[in-house]
Amino acid sequence: MQTTDQLQQMEPCLLWPEIDTVLLDLDGTLLDKYFDDYFWETFVPTVFAAKNNLDLSVARMTLLDTYKKVEETLQWTDLDYWSDELCLNIPMLKREIAHLIAVRPEVTSFLEFLKENEKEIFLVTNAHPKTLEVKFEHIEFTQYFTDIFSSKEVGAAKEQAEFWPKLNGLLPFTRDRTLFVDDTEKVLQAARNYGIFHLIHIANPSSKLTPVFSPDFPSIISFQELM
Repeated sequence: MQTTDQLQQMEPCLLWPEIDTVLLDLDGTLLDKYFDDYFWETFVPTVFAAKNNLDLSVARMTLLDTYKKVEETLQWTDLDYWSDELCLNIPMLKREIAHLIAVRPEVTSFLEFLKENEKEIFLVTNAHPKTLEVKFEHIEFTQYFTDIFSSKEVGAAKEQAEFWPKLNGLLPFTRDRTLFVDDTEKVLQAARNYGIFHLIHIANPSSKLTPVFSPDFPSIISFQELM
């Protein structure tokens, strides 16, 4: 049986004259998701264990179970929620390891390509505004975006069906002339269900993990594949 990591790449075939609007995810799409994975899976459990006098393995298991309860909801990316829930200053902790924030390869070249081809570019992210504040202190590509929309502002997570009509109310776009790029298949499926026609999956959101191609969406490893 073919395993997930053996899936063959469904290669993209975009016709750029048919696309006016480009919606881009942040973490795992424009930025290396290693920062977020390390933060939530290693750094926060380490701090939580020390604060509560717990064994690290127990702390990690406890937190992973806690995380799962609010996955795919607004709470999952809400730093204020987690600061209260864990009795930790989550924004401050993010700043402690902010040196790990990194832009994925070819991102700037791709953004330049979109500008040169006169596409409207929007950042559409589940990241909390306080997360964006931390990350935008360390990256320099916000000038490429016409606007930035976080799920907190929209009022739903991108995985949720209600996110997309709400976003479309804030950001008028033509669904069959819009490209959306994301590293999460559930998010892409929600966008597809809403009628967004051009969809691209990021197969290697973290530089520390092996690429995994989607069985349902065209996948890329590098933005060079779209230029």
